[in-house]
Amino acid sequence: MLALVAVLTLTATEDPRQLGWIVLLAIAAAPAFLAPRHHLWAPAGRAAEVVVTSLAAGFVASSADTIGRVDAGFGAEAVLPYLAVPLLTAALHRRSTEGPVLLGVAAATMVAGGLISDSFGEPGYIAACGQWLVLGAIVTFAAETMRQLLQPPEPTPQPYAEATRLLTQLRSVARSLPGATLDPGGISEHLLEELRAVAPGHRAAVLSASGGGRLVVLAQSGAERVDWETTLDADSAIADAWATQQPQTASRSQARTHSGGEASSLVVPLVAGVRTIGLVILETDAAGAYPSGVVQGVTEVTGPAALRLEAALLFDDVRSLATNEERQRLAREIHDGVAQELVMVGYGIDNAQATLPEGAEETAEELRTLRGEVTRVITELRLSLFELRSEVDRSGGLAAAIAEYARTLGTSAGLRVHFTFDESTARLPAATEAELLRIAQEAITNARKHSGASNLWVTCTIDPPYAEIEVSDDGKGFADERPDGRYGLTIMAERAERIRGRLKITPRHPSGTTVAVVLGTPPRRDSVRESVSAPEGE
Repeated sequence: MLALVAVLTLTATEDPRQLGWIVLLAIAAAPAFLAPRHHLWAPAGRAAEVVVTSLAAGFVASSADTIGRVDAGFGAEAVLPYLAVPLLTAALHRRSTEGPVLLGVAAATMVAGGLISDSFGEPGYIAACGQWLVLGAIVTFAAETMRQLLQPPEPTPQPYAEATRLLTQLRSVARSLPGATLDPGGISEHLLEELRAVAPGHRAAVLSASGGGRLVVLAQSGAERVDWETTLDADSAIADAWATQQPQTASRSQARTHSGGEASSLVVPLVAGVRTIGLVILETDAAGAYPSGVVQGVTEVTGPAALRLEAALLFDDVRSLATNEERQRLAREIHDGVAQELVMVGYGIDNAQATLPEGAEETAEELRTLRGEVTRVITELRLSLFELRSEVDRSGGLAAAIAEYARTLGTSAGLRVHFTFDESTARLPAATEAELLRIAQEAITNARKHSGASNLWVTCTIDPPYAEIEVSDDGKGFADERPDGRYGLTIMAERAERIRGRLKITPRHPSGTTVAVVLGTPPRRDSVRESVSAPEGE
């Protein structure tokens, strides 16, 4: 480009002295040419190129007009093509804001150069400058657009590679956190304890989303049971706080049923980033108990707690997904592997029985015994597959899942199963329901396998955050010396501890064993229970 403008300048002016501008232009271009990526020298060099080019345009135009062979416009156009060089270079080096700045510098310098050289009054000079400023803007825009189109996209990590990276980070973070800080229930109870010092009240609760437009109670405090409004489409301060992400006060209780009288409630959303992850409800039996100062004090406590609670809830979700996937994988492997091989063994025994010679009664009896044992093992495997695949349906609830499992296993063992359910419309967190289901499954399985019972009693009381699952039988009692019994007890105890529950195993009078898991503190209310008795084989 320097050679081109040198030839055009000499042609337009027939004055070798005007080539001095080309020399100055080469000197101005040196920094950007020698250090094209330097954060200071490269932009400064391109700015110098624009200034020299714009000034040279005025003086070359004046010289060309002086000799009278060409007009000032052609003289200016001899130098102005060089404007494309700094503008294009800035765009290619991802300097998106530098191009417009250079165009502004060029316009100002063209005016100054034209005034100094007396070329500004020439129509041809003004037209040439305007033309090359427009072309410079087009070059800048086109170069930036082409750079973006031709730039190879950043590599998108494969789903499993990204999952591995994120899970590795999660594991590192989880190991660095102290104690039970990834337990949603523990975090919620600690939050309520902190709030007691800020805003004393008679009732309080922490709720989180469970899907389907409903909330679950993670923790609550107060002497009496509160049937909180857990739907988000109701006309309540709870729904308003969730929708607006702003604290809401009300002069009435946020429970579905309330004894009446004066009441004040404060609902504060737990917002992590832009997402509402839960709510804190505070209530007291007095009017106007939550002025703006108290609301501000509560929000100062709930703000940091929201992030901790979100981390715990996400960790619970990841753990539940991983656990469910592993259970499904084990079920598939057992079904396609050991179960199919045992079926083939059974077919082999049947074939051996069919081909026995006459008089081999002793061998036939041994084969029948072996065939019965294989059938028993296959039945146990099928029940294990059913247990692995059993999950709590978010529509049916925990009690329905336990009832289905007890009914299936009771039918296989000839047990008469009795159900007693007292289940609130509110739901426990999904991870908690899953652990309670596994504990109930283990207790029912132990009763079926080892108790020799005729009856099985299953009682479910669910009133979030309180829950109690009790499994009783009228068998021979818990055999403490049985190794698998000790192992099952350890598993149930570990599951109960994981959800901060208590496992109790007691003898049942006059015979049998009672296994119970209790979560939270029982509410104070008169229970009306729906009792269902499922006869044997039903």
